[in-house]
Amino acid sequence: MTLVWLGSCAFILLLLALDLGVLRRKAHVIEFREALFGTLLWIGVSLLFNLFVYLRFGSHSALDFFTGYLVEYSLSVDNLFVFMLIFSYFKVPSAYQQRVLFFGIIGAILMRGVFILLGATVIASFHWIIYLFGALLVVSGVKLFKQEDNDIVPDKNVVVRIFKHLTPVSSDYDGQKFFTRLQGKLYATPLFIVLISVEVSDLIFAVDSIPAIFGITKDPFIIFTSNIFAVLGLRSLFFLLANSMNKVALLRDGLALILIFVGLKMLLESVIPISNFTSLAVIVSILLGSVLGSFALRQRG
Repeated sequence: MTLVWLGSCAFILLLLALDLGVLRRKAHVIEFREALFGTLLWIGVSLLFNLFVYLRFGSHSALDFFTGYLVEYSLSVDNLFVFMLIFSYFKVPSAYQQRVLFFGIIGAILMRGVFILLGATVIASFHWIIYLFGALLVVSGVKLFKQEDNDIVPDKNVVVRIFKHLTPVSSDYDGQKFFTRLQGKLYATPLFIVLISVEVSDLIFAVDSIPAIFGITKDPFIIFTSNIFAVLGLRSLFFLLANSMNKVALLRDGLALILIFVGLKMLLESVIPISNFTSLAVIVSILLGSVLGSFALRQRG
């Protein structure tokens, strides 16, 4: 099992290296076609890893991986809407957004790895904590229904304000640089402030999304890999949504329903156990309903 862990981590690092060193060497605006290709490519890579899980661990683990991947991937969509708000608020040039998202994803992988390790350890020792996670998801889903985009003001984030107090920040962007020198003194650029805002927002969303996968499986390897492969494809998905965000108006409501469903599944597991196949069917139905409902609303409008 140790070799499987090491091999999987090496594969993930290789994908990140290829993405940064080969596919995204130059700053440029990501158009719809490129974003669609990148999204399909990452989904394909994830499904290939799902095939590896099937061949190595069997159909049950493969179903757990796919369900967990689908849950985490869909829940991460709402985080992407927040990223859009952050980029808009700080007026980040489109060509520089992909660099922020790349390093944001690296930070997300590290944070989620720690969260998953702690979560698996806690649940193994205190099974009752799963009910706390379930309640957290239900509350988060209800709050998501009520959340307004204008509730989020990145520049008022406590971490950002502390950083600005401790470190000088330049007033202008300097290409894709996170730091620059002005008159011999080192300054953080506004792009680094954007990166901090992105990382903090992902940390907040991870508190909601990580417990969701514990409602599907308790296997640390399946939890970690399904979560990470969902995160890896978020940058391409971000630009895909940015080019078509007005087409799926009901998606956020669908994500809220997924959170509530998974939370209820965790709360009721000892009374009404729900199979992962049923969970997958419910989640896919909610996502399809959100997309089709959004298109129906557009046709009426």
